[in-house]
Amino acid sequence: MKKQMRFLLFLGALSVSVAAQADTGVRMNLVDENGVGKEIGQVTISETEYGLVFSPAITGLPPGLHGFHVHENASCEPKEKDGKKMPALAAGGHYDPAGSKRHSAPWGDGHLGDLPALSADANGNTSPVLAPRLKMADLKGRALMIHAGGDNYADQPAPLGGGGVRWACGVIQAP
Repeated sequence: MKKQMRFLLFLGALSVSVAAQADTGVRMNLVDENGVGKEIGQVTISETEYGLVFSPAITGLPPGLHGFHVHENASCEPKEKDGKKMPALAAGGHYDPAGSKRHSAPWGDGHLGDLPALSADANGNTSPVLAPRLKMADLKGRALMIHAGGDNYADQPAPLGGGGVRWACGVIQAP
């Protein structure tokens, strides 16, 4: 009986250990044309049978909707475009391994990196969001981006959902 109990405790501890390894924390930093700024929190990413769950714990996020995306490169550094330095432009565009070249809803057929928009309340708190098409293996070598404005999941009337300037960025250190 004691051996069975020890075995069950071992299995329980092993399952908790495996579950803990499935989560990835991404440290998020403010970004501007001068580079990467102060850390403002993190986003925990968990893999479920329904896709990836992104759980933000960010301080200072202005109230309202914010575009939220996985970008193709593991960098949050600024880069020059049309003679002007742009925040976190080294992260590249939205992750799009299928080459759809189309911004769409997270459950649609556009960029795989299109995530549900973050909605911040008056205190800057947000709820977790689900990305049903993503797997943890998709994230290695990518960046996670929060934009200053909302996202309408279309390229009209503004490109890439109208999220605007890149506000915060984190390099994903996926397992």
